[in-house]
Amino acid sequence: MSLCLASAGAVKALSLAAFTLVWTHSIEKVDWQEDWHVTPAGLELAQARVKGTGAGMEPPPEARLIDGWFVWKPKRPPMPEVVLGNSGAAGEWRLCADGQCRTLSAILGHPVGANVTAMRVCDQ
Repeated sequence: MSLCLASAGAVKALSLAAFTLVWTHSIEKVDWQEDWHVTPAGLELAQARVKGTGAGMEPPPEARLIDGWFVWKPKRPPMPEVVLGNSGAAGEWRLCADGQCRTLSAILGHPVGANVTAMRVCDQ
């Protein structure tokens, strides 16, 4: 399977079956992480973690505190597309796979800036 990223006219395909999406909350300045699987049904959110609580980042009741992170398994079906916005207030989205994290700008080869980035399973 492959993950396709599209932003500001650029498209990049990444050959991977799983990845972690990481960002810093714009107000609380703490990390949020989501583990995703690339499946034939779409992008499947497997687990979410947040390092703290605060403005707009309250973990759900089923979250458990593990090593300083609130961890839970979101209950939602696979999604055909996930669209990421960028306010510019907290740095860039980072995509981690195979022990390496890179910003979306580094992956796409140009500054993403305020442009949205769409993630989806690549057409075969």
